[in-house]
Amino acid sequence: MILTVRAVEDPAPLAARIERLEWRDGRATAGATAKAVKRNLQAVLKGREGEALHGDLLGLVADNPVVKAAAQPRRFSRLLLSRTEDGGHYGAHVDNALMGTGEERMRTDISFTLFLSPPEDYEGGELVVYAAGMTQWIKPQAGELVLYPSSSIHEVRPVTKGARVACVGWIESWIADPSQREMLFDLENLRVSLRASLPRQSAELLTLDKTIANLLRMWGRR
Repeated sequence: MILTVRAVEDPAPLAARIERLEWRDGRATAGATAKAVKRNLQAVLKGREGEALHGDLLGLVADNPVVKAAAQPRRFSRLLLSRTEDGGHYGAHVDNALMGTGEERMRTDISFTLFLSPPEDYEGGELVVYAAGMTQWIKPQAGELVLYPSSSIHEVRPVTKGARVACVGWIESWIADPSQREMLFDLENLRVSLRASLPRQSAELLTLDKTIANLLRMWGRR
């Protein structure tokens, strides 16, 4: 499932904070295979200002109700903030299945890109996700977040003019199976719709509540 979600209503205050950050070669955080096709810059999210920005960005993603319903997050990776310009790109690759070390070690089920630059500010820079029998070229508005399977081949097309700033990260889900996650997302959307027309204690909503809870118990990975 590939999903676009509105995560930031007004990205302008974030853009002003991002301009004050230090940037380094993005290949430092790439795996051995991806390093050969990665040409971008990444922000140093350390120190008081960098850590505060990281915390705010993570909060915007983790607290989004659609992200919660679609991803069923168990844990989030540390975020990366990338800047791509002057022909920079990130060629076709697959994200590492496991990231982090020690207690931070996690399985990557879902990748996400939070676009922070308006599309009219740069040329190229599309996120391209290759799925079975389908290719999606994605270049949404600033403040929109794209969820896509970490198992997919994907790339960032060369930025030929301007600069593309985006926040990227990964989610380990309680529900490892993507088809099960999609079914739960469909049921959650149905529950939201029914709550607008039925009493909370109606038999229909109580049955739906029970079904969602029991599927989470059945499918949730500890």
